[in-house]
Order: sequence, then structure tokens, then C-alpha cells
Amino acid sequence: MAGKGTPATAILAKQRVTHQVHTYDHGAGQAYGPEAAERLGLDPERVFKTLVAEVDGALTVGVVPVSATLDLKALAAAAGGKRARMADVTAAERATGYVAGGISPLGQRKRLPTVIDESAQRWETVFCSGGRRGLEIELAPADLVRLCGATVAPIAS
Repeated sequence: MAGKGTPATAILAKQRVTHQVHTYDHGAGQAYGPEAAERLGLDPERVFKTLVAEVDGALTVGVVPVSATLDLKALAAAAGGKRARMADVTAAERATGYVAGGISPLGQRKRLPTVIDESAQRWETVFCSGGRRGLEIELAPADLVRLCGATVAPIAS
């Protein structure tokens, strides 16, 4: 891998999880997830974005395809809460240790409750942020769920 590793890549190495790291040049002004899919030549339904929301006041991570939006009601229900709203970017960055556009569901500073959209299970491997802009990790969905201690539920719309 070129450049410095991230907490996300470190946890994969430590756990000896089969994965591949993909890099691309991040351009200005384009949404991160769709850009990753386009630059890597991937189906946007196979590339997942990591979004931080507040469920009843507690930070919670939702992982959905870049081609979809996070259904906040479904996230709240899956996390056992009543209300959800998108978290403040500063709070998300502080809790995860990553910058917006590079937040990985893996290796976060503070392990947050995580819900991964059920569509991830349709793929042999999925892609998620590796912890910085322009860095994607490809791994089996079951490994992503296990390493995040995630719940799997229909949270994309």
C-alpha cells in the first residue's frame, strides 16, 4: 500500500482479514462515495458510505450504498431508538478520529453502534472507506459486520 496506513487498515492487518486496499486521486467538489465508485470503475451499489447520525442523542453509524440515502427512521428502529438525525460533522470527526469524506466504519477512535444495510450481503465483497479520502477497502461483508460488531438491517432508501 502506498503511503501511511490508517487505523482501519491496521485493524484488518491485526485481525488477519483478507482484504484489498484501493487508492484513487480525490478531486475537488465531487461527492466522495460516487467519486470512489466512478474512479475505481465499480457498481455504486457495491461501494458503501459511512454516515454518522444521532439516535436518541447517541452517535450511531449507518453504512449504506453510495447510490442510496440513509433512512433515518429505519436507522433509529434498527438501533433500538425512536428518533434519528444526521450528526454534526465536527462531532462525527471527533468521535471517529477520521475526517468527513474519509470516515471508515473500521478502526474508529470510539467504537460506535453500527448498522450496515442488508444489501451488503448481496455481494461477495464490498468497498468502504479506508480512513482517508481516496482510500477504499475491499472486504467480505461478513468480515465488515463482524469487525464493526454491526447490526444488519434495511436502512437504505
